[in-house]
Amino acid sequence: HGRKTIDADLREELETLLITADVGVETTSRIINELTAKVKREALTDPAVLATELRTSLLQIITTCQTQVRSALPGKTQVILMVGVNGAGKTTTIGKLAQRLQQEGNKVMLAAGDTFRAAAVEQLQVWGQRNNVPVIAQQQGSDSASVIFDALQAANARGIDVLIADTAGRLHTKYNLMEELAKIARVMKKIDPDAPHEVLLVIDATTGQNGLNQAIQFNSAIPLTGIVVTKLDGTAKGGILFAIAHQLRIPIRFIGVGEALEDLQPFDANNFVDALFGK
Repeated sequence: HGRKTIDADLREELETLLITADVGVETTSRIINELTAKVKREALTDPAVLATELRTSLLQIITTCQTQVRSALPGKTQVILMVGVNGAGKTTTIGKLAQRLQQEGNKVMLAAGDTFRAAAVEQLQVWGQRNNVPVIAQQQGSDSASVIFDALQAANARGIDVLIADTAGRLHTKYNLMEELAKIARVMKKIDPDAPHEVLLVIDATTGQNGLNQAIQFNSAIPLTGIVVTKLDGTAKGGILFAIAHQLRIPIRFIGVGEALEDLQPFDANNFVDALFGK
């Protein structure tokens, strides 16, 4: 910036940077207040130092909630339950995740638990045929929990390493969707008390703060173990990740930066913060 001092203008500039990147007002205020306190406490005067401090506090917010993926006990199938509203890219993400797991040497099975949308079931089935991955489905409108229950039984019987289950994504304002998710988790536990091992919420980065509201709602119905953020390739800055990490302490598992299969990448906090600063 070529600025000589840390002043109110610089603070405002940083605040604008964070808010336009979708970090959200609450998280932004907290970060800026902490920075301001630190500047006073340590009598910082160099604007370059402030940028470094900002980077550090952003990294801290995200890295404190990065946890290991929960795996299943030996001989049991690891269950990854995918949740999220329609349009977030859930079904596409399932395909990308399945392929990644396959490449790592896992036997994968899919459960078409979004029984409301014929297109979602069909998309998984077509993908499964193409990639040689078994897909368990039932006729449209059947009970999502029973589809996933059947799939988990089949997966355990066939020695499948990972079962990825799709779920309905009708809008999160619908109380019954949340009820359904809770029921799916209950039913699974009859087969494996540790299931689901991972519950991943897929959110679209371009929806900004709405993504945070979705995370809060889904997390109250079924405790989330991770977030997958899609569509980070466009105008979206993805600051919403910081808001979610700060307010909900949920780890970011993967980010999707495009349509190609290799565009689903494990989340790397350092790279992400660098990108936010346009390094």
